[in-house]
Amino acid sequence: MTSRYRSSKPSEDLNSRTPRRRTVVKAAAATAVLAGPLAATLPARAVDQAPAFLHGVASGDPLPDGILLWTRVTPVPEAIPGSGLGPDTEVSWTVAKDRAFSTVVAKGSTTATAASDHTVKADIRGLEPGTDYWFRFSAGGTDSPAARTRTAPAPDAAVTGLRFGVVSCANWEAGHFSPYRHLATRGDLDAWLHLGDYIYEYGTGEYGTRGTVVRPHAPAHEIVTLADYRVRHGRYKTDPDLQALHAAAPVVAIWDDHEFANDAWSGGAENHTEGAEGTWSARQAAAKQAYFEWMPVRPAIAGTTYRRLRFGKLADLSLLDLRSFRSQQVKVGNGQVDDPDRTLTGRAQLDWLKAGLKASDTTWRLVGNSVMISPFAIGSLSADLLKPLAKLLGLPQEGLALNTDQWDGYTDDRRELLAHLRAHAIRNTVFLTGDIHMAWANDVPVDAGTYPLSPSAATEFVVTSVTSDNLDDLVKVPQGTVSAVAAPVIRAANRHVHWVDTDRHGFGVLDITAERAQMDYYVISDRTRRDATATWSRSYRTRSGTQRIERVHDAV
Repeated sequence: MTSRYRSSKPSEDLNSRTPRRRTVVKAAAATAVLAGPLAATLPARAVDQAPAFLHGVASGDPLPDGILLWTRVTPVPEAIPGSGLGPDTEVSWTVAKDRAFSTVVAKGSTTATAASDHTVKADIRGLEPGTDYWFRFSAGGTDSPAARTRTAPAPDAAVTGLRFGVVSCANWEAGHFSPYRHLATRGDLDAWLHLGDYIYEYGTGEYGTRGTVVRPHAPAHEIVTLADYRVRHGRYKTDPDLQALHAAAPVVAIWDDHEFANDAWSGGAENHTEGAEGTWSARQAAAKQAYFEWMPVRPAIAGTTYRRLRFGKLADLSLLDLRSFRSQQVKVGNGQVDDPDRTLTGRAQLDWLKAGLKASDTTWRLVGNSVMISPFAIGSLSADLLKPLAKLLGLPQEGLALNTDQWDGYTDDRRELLAHLRAHAIRNTVFLTGDIHMAWANDVPVDAGTYPLSPSAATEFVVTSVTSDNLDDLVKVPQGTVSAVAAPVIRAANRHVHWVDTDRHGFGVLDITAERAQMDYYVISDRTRRDATATWSRSYRTRSGTQRIERVHDAV
């Protein structure tokens, strides 16, 4: 595969909060399908094969000298995800420089046990920087599929180009994961970023699908226990398009709320009922354990996803955990969004982020950010548009000007971070964001109220959802109908927003050179079709030193 690296070297009171009503759509037919055993998480053709690698293979968190490899083995048919069944099984791994595995550079073995849901990780070191490798696992005479991965360039490498796929928000029941397929077939990605909501916690029919469950969840009920979260991760990892992308390039992933429960915060979640659904601490611990079992993520600090990766002298990537430490979301309009005692990041993480951005000597400082940092005022939307927008964003449906689940609800953290960027003349900071199920291209102003007279401290590219409901899905109108009306109104009320598409599903491709960082936005034709096509939609870039977004009329 052609190298993409071109180097010159080889606390609000719980009772005061008005909870949102959960959207509950009874899907009796889908529920009936899932009324059977947990074996629904496995492809029917493969249940009688053992041992087997039914959930694919993956790699993640590339380093200049290493990569984290992942798989899950099914040693016997009854050892399905979340079952706690199945014998200890030796799993070996092999890493080679070629797909034929004629030049093996590393090998080893480990034991898959029921205690870790028979998932396996191998943290391989001693590899060459900026290099493609192939890997596979083996158990009991069975080989996994072979997969391609890539190490990061050397820290001091003069890298001239990087290319990342960028995705977020994949609701299994709403459709097929064709954005993953289209990224997998490109063949030019150094890595891909998943910015959160890799899975969803809801029960069948409880989350937006335009009233049609395209394919039912497993388990059928809302996931609460460790076994539940394992089953849901297992279900997702059977998707062929997701497996294909994991086999094509390493992933760099962070979590958002739905890996736990909707609107999660450090002490609870909107979609968690204390007592009836157990304790939040137990549910959060279960969700985190399953996530780290099932994802090729190498946490720098145990129990969090905040960490930093470096890609030569061209870019570093600070990855945030905006759920584990945050204060509870507040109601819009009560003034508490500005309370300096409330936090989105937690003190330690914010200090870590500020220090890393200041110390960075790369051309670009990328920030993997699960919720939008740019200010967002709704403005004077009409009632028919405001109601679905409020539902999607979690706002009171009478309509107010903030989404308090985003940085808008924690303005003191945002002010401190943006002031830090300005005070230390930190340039070329680019936030890469998911969560909101829309595509945006934003400047990040120091003071949105006076923009464009206010300086822009950074820029932000927000990618839309893989399948999770956009505004047109909530209103149940043809794609593009809502955006044609809502986008101009949103932009008029938010002059730092250069573009917003409220209606389409898809993915982004971020291409970085020393001169500019460019996001190419792609949309898919129909999330409900496995053979959905992908079409380039728009492109925006920020040129080095400008801290401003500008439109580009061609994809890279």
